[in-house]
Amino acid sequence: MNSFGLWLGFATLFIIGLGFVWVIRGERYFGYLWWPYVMGAGIAVIVATLFISNNWTSALLGAFGASLVWGSTELKEQAVRGEIGWYPFREKKILPPFADVIRKWKAPSL
Repeated sequence: MNSFGLWLGFATLFIIGLGFVWVIRGERYFGYLWWPYVMGAGIAVIVATLFISNNWTSALLGAFGASLVWGSTELKEQAVRGEIGWYPFREKKILPPFADVIRKWKAPSL
C-alpha cells in the first residue's frame, strides 16, 4: 500500500491553510504592493522543484510555490477587504522597493 498521495494531500492542505494566514497578515503589515516580489519568489520555488530529485521535497516545494503565486494574486483583494472593515486594517505599512513604479501596475487576480 502506497500512502504517498495521502500524506502529500494532507501536507498540501496544511500549506494552503498557511497561505490564507500569511496573505491576511502580510497585507496588514506590508500591504499589497509586495505582490511582484511574492510572485517572483513563488515562480522561483516552482522552477527550483524541477532540479530536486527527492519526490517529497519537490512536491512540497511545488505546493508551497503555488501557494505563493496564488497569495500574490490575492493580496489586492485582501487590501480591499481590510479597507471595508472585514479584517483589521493598519495605516502604516512597510513599503517595498520601487513602490512608486509598482503602484502603476495592475495587480493580478485569478
